[in-house]
Amino acid sequence: MKRFEKLPDEFQCNEVKAYYDILRKKKFSLALKRVADVILALILTVILIIPIIIIALCVKCTSKGPVFFKQVRVTTYGKKFKILKFRTMVENADKLGSLVTTDGDARVTKIGSFLRKYRLDELPQIFNVLSGNMSVVGTRPEVPKYVQMYKPEYYATLLLPAGITSLASIMYKDEEKMLDGQTDIDKIYIEQILPEKMKYNLTYTKNFNFRQDIKLMFKTVKEVF
Repeated sequence: MKRFEKLPDEFQCNEVKAYYDILRKKKFSLALKRVADVILALILTVILIIPIIIIALCVKCTSKGPVFFKQVRVTTYGKKFKILKFRTMVENADKLGSLVTTDGDARVTKIGSFLRKYRLDELPQIFNVLSGNMSVVGTRPEVPKYVQMYKPEYYATLLLPAGITSLASIMYKDEEKMLDGQTDIDKIYIEQILPEKMKYNLTYTKNFNFRQDIKLMFKTVKEVF
């Protein structure tokens, strides 16, 4: 981990320091987490390369636009990176509505609806894991717009790499339905949903250990099926 004094200014507060001191004592678990991420991502790449190619062809043949959706997100220490997903919405969907998706969103394509239901659109993120910008388990990365609205304590979740899955994403797997019918989606997300998700994310950060990551991986698979 970086020295606390070297962290971005917004991280240098008492709220984040409490979590930082806890994680500093878990250097072995943090190293083991990265090794496990690389090994698992490599194994998944070999196993899923054929399904990934098939899905890519389906996306390309059923709607206009690129196969992959790339969006700037925020990970460890506030670093920005481009998250990789299969495109599940119409081309330029981010310019046609909110940054979050609601249930029955007209921008979602037919194949996209299927991919989102079973979280297959997230498969390309194994390449984000290999690059070091993400981990298999960790706080789901937010767009810079929402990170700028973080309360001081929320920055503690950025002491660890962003994750493909987390307890918060499992508990809020029906987030789109919760936002359905709302007129000001961003306001509802920022004021109601994000704070609740952060409770889970902060608990994960505070109690981080490798065994917990393994449990969350299995829980994710169970929830998907």
